[in-house]
Amino acid sequence: MLTDGEQTKPSFATYPLSGLTNLASDGVVIPFADGHQRQLPRLTSGPFRYGVHAVSYLMSARAFTSRPVKQAVISASALSLLYPSEGIEGFSREAFVADLLNEAEDDIRGALNAGAASVQIDFTEGRLSLKLDPSGGLLGDFVARNNQVLDRFSAAERAKIGVHVCPGGDRDSTHSADVDYAGLLPTLFKMNVGRFYLQMASEPDRKRVLQIVSELMTPRHLVFVGVVDPINPSVESAEEVRDRVLEAAAFLPLQQLGTTDDCGFAPFVDDTSTARETAFRKILARVDGTALAAKALGV
Repeated sequence: MLTDGEQTKPSFATYPLSGLTNLASDGVVIPFADGHQRQLPRLTSGPFRYGVHAVSYLMSARAFTSRPVKQAVISASALSLLYPSEGIEGFSREAFVADLLNEAEDDIRGALNAGAASVQIDFTEGRLSLKLDPSGGLLGDFVARNNQVLDRFSAAERAKIGVHVCPGGDRDSTHSADVDYAGLLPTLFKMNVGRFYLQMASEPDRKRVLQIVSELMTPRHLVFVGVVDPINPSVESAEEVRDRVLEAAAFLPLQQLGTTDDCGFAPFVDDTSTARETAFRKILARVDGTALAAKALGV
């Protein structure tokens, strides 16, 4: 299965806001470990409508291949942060949420209806939420918000929908790598999706995390483990990737195991910290290393 790597998006998080005029620039601030920040826009008035839907990126990718394509979309929970805490006169939070759920559903459904083999919901704020609220209340609210969207799809459709989590990966820095996966995973696996794309290559204790995943997953789940780390300048060898796959295979059923990258190589258009050549060498290592693992496993 192929993906366009979101190369046609200005940002993995705010692409739906392209062209909108009811936004201000002083929204929620996301701090990264190296000191830099990203700031979301703030909604100033209603209604809330996407300026761009992900299907447009899917159609661009389809022009280059007839192979199955995975399309990434941003989560409803991430975009819920656009609504200001002080409210908006004449546009209640309830009205905003109703619009948000409709737009998030259209984003996923449009991609599925246009032939996406799967749809990946980017949920990087999941791990970050535990840094903002260690009680887990915010994480629970985020998962519940996304499930409000997912409940609008059939079981067969949800089997094609997945969620991706990571500690962030922007300008070779993270926003929540110090948050323990053990606090995230039990609630994450309550999300009503069929696929989980999990950052794993950069995890300091992969075996511990894989054990937790093995206890949470059910027979209806596919789990894709990260086997290359986009923000590490060192390019993994195919053999390193192979060994990471074999490690995961010791914990997870082979028929439910896949591989992915830990995070995006350039999630924002101005992130030039990873050279294009390095990114493609890492992708090639993932492909070749996965093939080596498949051979070693006899599949």
